[in-house]
Amino acid sequence: MQEQKRQKRRGHNEGTVYYVPGRKRWVAEISVSPGKRKKFYCKTEKEAIKKKNEALRELEQGTLTTGTRRKLGEYLDDWLENVHKSRLRIGTYMNYKKLVRYIVADLGDVWLQKLTPQQVQEFYARKLEEELSSKVVHDIHGVLHLALKNAVRWGLVSRNVCDFVTPPRIVSRQVVPLSLEQARSLVNHVRGHRLELLLTMAVVTGMRRGELLALRWSNIDFENGRLLVLHSVDFIAGHGYVEGMPKTAAGKRVIVLPGFLLEMMKEHRAQQIELSKVTDKWQDNDLVFPNLHGGYMHPNHMGELFRKLLKEAGLPPIHFHDLRHSAASILLCMGVNVKVIQELLGHSDISITLRTYSHLLPSMQQEVVEKWDSVFGKDGEEGKMQK
Repeated sequence: MQEQKRQKRRGHNEGTVYYVPGRKRWVAEISVSPGKRKKFYCKTEKEAIKKKNEALRELEQGTLTTGTRRKLGEYLDDWLENVHKSRLRIGTYMNYKKLVRYIVADLGDVWLQKLTPQQVQEFYARKLEEELSSKVVHDIHGVLHLALKNAVRWGLVSRNVCDFVTPPRIVSRQVVPLSLEQARSLVNHVRGHRLELLLTMAVVTGMRRGELLALRWSNIDFENGRLLVLHSVDFIAGHGYVEGMPKTAAGKRVIVLPGFLLEMMKEHRAQQIELSKVTDKWQDNDLVFPNLHGGYMHPNHMGELFRKLLKEAGLPPIHFHDLRHSAASILLCMGVNVKVIQELLGHSDISITLRTYSHLLPSMQQEVVEKWDSVFGKDGEEGKMQK
């Protein structure tokens, strides 16, 4: 009788439902590929029939998970080290690794297939309560979403739970760029200091810290008054100095230099040659801004010197990257076209430039108002009548 009951529930591509006395469980079983079957254990026959039908429907739609069960932490480590690592720059990889550690610490023991949107949403909320910045939590969401997208592709999960989670809105740090007068004060204060040229170039060109520290004399065309941004360098714990290409194609760019900056560079070059003659351990790496022995200048050491100079000059304690914002802000206030500023900064899209510096644009509309007043306003009409 039991055998007849079992056969009744079975047909070609219809799956099977049967009872296992030893486990006191009903089993829903379907064929997922030739020679491979997937089982689901249920408490009642009704649950088993429902599960079988759901599984067959998901199999037909291509959303059925067919992979082996894995813990989320185990999967994330495997995905990052064996799948995604080769596609990343070393700095990006190290950042991903740090973000994955946050996830594994909280959710690593959760079964990948059992992970729910609620668990992820609550995890984000806990991180914010622990005063992790909204930017970091947003980045965690990005990495988890990318990893789970791969898990769907591998058939380990049927859906990406991050599609049903709302990441936190990024609350950006309030950037207060230097005004033109403050920038002039900084440049005047650092005259004669070993960072004079570096800081002046940061203010004038808006180059990133890593781009400045990787700049070589061979990248500078003195005859035509321009330089080529080709590389960027950073110091990464466990890896040392890592030099790479700019993040985007737009980052590789030509910057035209004003005459006063070219003269400063020539003087800086002459001083560097003299230093190399009196330093026994000097190594010529062709760097424009090396350390005292010709190697890469450590970003942290440069940052310490920068903060000290700001304090001495009576200027606000800004980040070095804020000099890049200062350059863009000053150029906008000078009336330089936004497209030109985009190319100077190496933004891949003008929308990035507009989004970053949109807060400055309203104040610049005063010039537009004055021009319209001169055309259609009372003064403009009187001028017309006199003619």
